[in-house]
Amino acid sequence: MHIILHQPEIPANTGNIGRTCVATGTPLHLIEPLGFRLDEKSIKRAGMDYWSQLDVTRYMNYQEFLTCHPDAKIWMATTKAKRSYTEVSYGENDFIMFGKESAGIPEELLAVHEASCIRIPMQPSIRSLNLSNSVAIVLYEALRQNHFSGMQTEGKLHRLHWQE
Repeated sequence: MHIILHQPEIPANTGNIGRTCVATGTPLHLIEPLGFRLDEKSIKRAGMDYWSQLDVTRYMNYQEFLTCHPDAKIWMATTKAKRSYTEVSYGENDFIMFGKESAGIPEELLAVHEASCIRIPMQPSIRSLNLSNSVAIVLYEALRQNHFSGMQTEGKLHRLHWQE
């Protein structure tokens, strides 16, 4: 799996998404312009001490991303989509793109990729969910469909033992 943030604006969201990507072994792709500098305290605070472990790549624009990943299967998460994120089948190497907090993915991209657009169902009175929450929701569904490949799926108690 791969996560793409198209022109993210809020450093705390990108930091939280970075932490989720580290926890899931998911590369993060950032398409500029960014609404912040990557060395800001807020992004490091949100990503905590995990930011240095993040596999992150920056691109000057969407075209540069496409040049670097010409065969990428990209799912575009948008409130404008007709289909739910649970109605599609994700491949292990798919990309899931999210737009900037104030406007989402540009409609110029969405209009030519309707079949790849997915949405998170929500009440009609809500404009959208928080970006970092949206990434976690869709990413974990994609990982679930791929049987959480390479991830630790069982935990254990530190001091005690599970009672049978």
